[in-house]
Amino acid sequence: MKNFFTVLGGMGTLATESFVRILDQRTKTQKDQDYLDYIVVNHATVPDRTSYIVDHSQPSFLPALKEDVEQQSLLKPAFMIMICNTAHYLYDEIQAATDIPIINMPHLAISTMKKQHPNAKKIGLIATKGTLYDHIYEDEIKDAGFNVSLGDQAVQDEVESLIYDDIKVAGAVNKEKYHHILQTMHDKFDCDVIVLGCTELSLAQEKASDHDFEVIDAQSIIADKSIELGMKLRRGEEIDFSKIY
Repeated sequence: MKNFFTVLGGMGTLATESFVRILDQRTKTQKDQDYLDYIVVNHATVPDRTSYIVDHSQPSFLPALKEDVEQQSLLKPAFMIMICNTAHYLYDEIQAATDIPIINMPHLAISTMKKQHPNAKKIGLIATKGTLYDHIYEDEIKDAGFNVSLGDQAVQDEVESLIYDDIKVAGAVNKEKYHHILQTMHDKFDCDVIVLGCTELSLAQEKASDHDFEVIDAQSIIADKSIELGMKLRRGEEIDFSKIY
């Protein structure tokens, strides 16, 4: 297979399934051959990203992802995407393992947000404890020139419960909990745009999008970008990866 891309997934598996489902649904097709060419690496046993970020005595996820990148590089994909926001804590180290471009999902999401909501007054961020701890999204949002709110401990606890108790453990989206989180960030913390900084939250958005809040869904954005780049590969066009953000 030529002119394909690689999806580094499995973090978690349901979120990766959500990404692939969105990718295929949004691709304009009339026959089997119209779908994009890609490889999905569902590496479910990658150590928990948040556990390592908040406590470096826990197993690092870097060796597993470096191995994935090195293995996939032998197949020569045009680019790779990593379907886990928290794993971008070690983005530079993971990218250093290959000459093949790995699209930076948080950077793409916030650069897209800046274009779509240039006049936003306050950006809310909901994410895993690891993503909040390492400031992946917070720094991107501030660098883009926006004020950011992380809510309070009650919101963060509710987000963690939605991600881990409901989605990762029970395998289900708690629609009421997800909507309550968005409502709280909007009403209590005056956030006019809310960034979903975790792919499990992207799954929640896919399953419970019947709300009126403005959200920036990084997984949805990178799915659209993957389709755009995948179609360029199909047409034999050169891609300037320095200009994709």
